[in-house]
Amino acid sequence: MPGYKSHKTQVQTRLKRIEGQVRGVQKMVDEDRYCIDVLTQVGAAKAALDAVALLLLQDHTEHCVVEAIQAGDGSKKILELNEAVQRLVRGR
Repeated sequence: MPGYKSHKTQVQTRLKRIEGQVRGVQKMVDEDRYCIDVLTQVGAAKAALDAVALLLLQDHTEHCVVEAIQAGDGSKKILELNEAVQRLVRGR
C-alpha cells in the first residue's frame, strides 16, 4: 500500500490542477504571449510539482520508511529515500 494513500485525493487534485497549468502554458506559447508571462507560469507549475513531491516524500518517510525501520529493514528504505531526494534535487 502506498504511503500517500491518506493523501491520494489531495495528490490527484493537485496533479489535475498542474495539468491545467501546463495546458495553459502551452496555450500561452500558441498565442505568442510575452516571454516573462510564460516564464512566470512555468515557475508556478514547477512550484506546484515541487509541493506534490514534498508531500509524497513526507508520506513516504512517515509511512514506508517508518514501517521498514519497525520491521528491521530500515537501511534499505533510508537509502531508497536518500536516492529519491537526490533525484529530485538534481531534477532527474
